[in-house]
Amino acid sequence: MTKTVLDRRSLLGWIGASASFAALAACGSGRAEAKTFPLTLSDAEWRQKLTKTEYWVLRQEGTERPFSSPLNKEYREGTFVCAGCATPVYSSKVKYDSHTGWPSFWQALPGGVGTSTDYKLGYPRTEVHCATCGGHLGHIFDDGPRPTGKRHCINGVALDFIPA
Repeated sequence: MTKTVLDRRSLLGWIGASASFAALAACGSGRAEAKTFPLTLSDAEWRQKLTKTEYWVLRQEGTERPFSSPLNKEYREGTFVCAGCATPVYSSKVKYDSHTGWPSFWQALPGGVGTSTDYKLGYPRTEVHCATCGGHLGHIFDDGPRPTGKRHCINGVALDFIPA
């Protein structure tokens, strides 16, 4: 009889955990859709302005395939800007090869990005978005180099590079 009670408890625990995970996943990115940014365009205007892949990443919070961006190998002096609105977001001086397959930086330019909490994978991650247009750039992780210890793992398709 004890075994039956434990089995029911286990089953109820799994049901509760599954329901919690589903609720967290349904939360989406955690970024308030109602938040306004200095540059606001309609969905139709964004679709016209951006390529299909840029739209998917910047406006629908997609993630490009690792090692697919030519910006992985971009090490000239210059500035990386948001592909949606040309806001300067990262300096080439803080770019490094994280061996993850995405352009990585240890610090954003002042005022270039904002962050929010993303629960899409069922646990909290720090999402990075453009401070001007709100476009999704990528995520920040705590496994980067000194001096910040942060790794801004950014979709290359969300960026354009302007050489110095």
